Amino acid sequence: MSAALRFAAPLLPVLLGAVEPVLAPSPPAAAKPTETHYFPAEADGPAVFDGALAEAKASGKSAVIVFGADWCHDSRGLAKVLTSDKFKTEFAGRYVVTFIDVGVPQTGNGRNLDLVGKLGIRKLKSTPAMFVVSPKGKRINSKKDAVSWRNADSRSEVEILQWFRTLDRN
Repeated sequence: MSAALRFAAPLLPVLLGAVEPVLAPSPPAAAKPTETHYFPAEADGPAVFDGALAEAKASGKSAVIVFGADWCHDSRGLAKVLTSDKFKTEFAGRYVVTFIDVGVPQTGNGRNLDLVGKLGIRKLKSTPAMFVVSPKGKRINSKKDAVSWRNADSRSEVEILQWFRTLDRN
C-alpha cells in the first residue's frame, strides 16, 4: 500500500459518507443583557417625588432623587451603585433613594421635567441628574453637581461611594 493510501485509508469512511463527521460544538448564545426597571416610566412622577420628600422629612434622612431613564447606561450605572449592598450598608441610615423617569429630554421627549425645575434646573440636557435634599427640603448639592452625572457609568463604585462620604462631611 502506498504512503498516500495508508494516510487516506482511515478517512475513507468519512469521505464516502459512511460516518458522520464530528463537528465542534456551537458556542453558547450570547447572554441577553439584563433589563432593568430602576426608572419606571409608568410611575406617577409627582407622587413619587412628593413621597420621597415626605419620607425624608419623616425619617430625618436626606432624600437622594435621581432623574434618569432605563435606556440610559449612565442612569443604570448610577442606580446599580445606589441599590448595591455596599451603598445600603454604609448609607441606608442617612439617605432615602428614589428614581424618577424623565424619558428622553435631550430629544424633546421628556417627562417629569417640572420636578427637576422644582430643584432649580430649568432645562435638563442629559441624564442622569442626582439631587440630595435635606429632611427640611433644602437641596444640599449644587445645581452644577446635580447635573454632572452624565458620566456616572464611567465612575467606579468606589468613586461614587466616596462622593457620598465627602457630602456627609459638608
